[in-house]
Amino acid sequence: MAQLDNKVAIVTGAARGLGRAYAEAMAREGACVFACDVNSCDETVAAIVKAGGRAESAKTDIASMSSCTAMADQAVSAFGKIDVLVNNAALYGGLKGARFEELDEAQWDAVMNINIKGVWQCCKAVVNPMRAAGGGSIINITSLAAVYGLPYGLDYVASKAAVIGMTRGMARELGKDLIRVNAVGPSAVMTEGTQEFFGEKFEKAKDVIASGQLIQRNLQTEDLTGTVIYLASDSSAFVTGQTHMVDGGSWFL
Repeated sequence: MAQLDNKVAIVTGAARGLGRAYAEAMAREGACVFACDVNSCDETVAAIVKAGGRAESAKTDIASMSSCTAMADQAVSAFGKIDVLVNNAALYGGLKGARFEELDEAQWDAVMNINIKGVWQCCKAVVNPMRAAGGGSIINITSLAAVYGLPYGLDYVASKAAVIGMTRGMARELGKDLIRVNAVGPSAVMTEGTQEFFGEKFEKAKDVIASGQLIQRNLQTEDLTGTVIYLASDSSAFVTGQTHMVDGGSWFL
């Protein structure tokens, strides 16, 4: 039996990169996947279906509560329930770094709106369907940046630190409903978004990041999917409120 048989999982930011990797990995473990993004998830769904899995998708703007509600309603309509939410969607790759006092105010507001409010709104959208299903698992994607302190990216750092705080607060509220809330904190993953974030400094950044880890290689998407599958599965039924660092030993919580 696969680890996620009979589970229905929503994955946000699933059009590419980590979100797509999470969606495909969960489908391989038997989950019915509802892939969401502001961009089309057709390629993600096609890859899952080609591999023999089940998936549907919807364009979703997590900054809009009505869009998040529609996401949850469509997932229930497609698969009958919601067991898992992976809050992966975030502003990252296209952000312009700067000293904190020089960061663009409009960018700051957009990061907070997506990376914090968007996570909150997705959780609000799925909580009642999860209660109706008898419980569930919310997996919030944070970042090593939240605990290490990434320079020249205070907007991103602050938003991902807030995700850890929300994870802990929601875990305390939702335990009685058998809804677990955990976070996963990767270091820089080798995706398109990370390459966009570092730009022309990407190759140098890769070397610096790897040299600061106990496991001195760069993080790949497949290094993260196992942790997400564990948190989505019944194997983690007594785990909640935790932040699981997947960073090669960069930081100890």
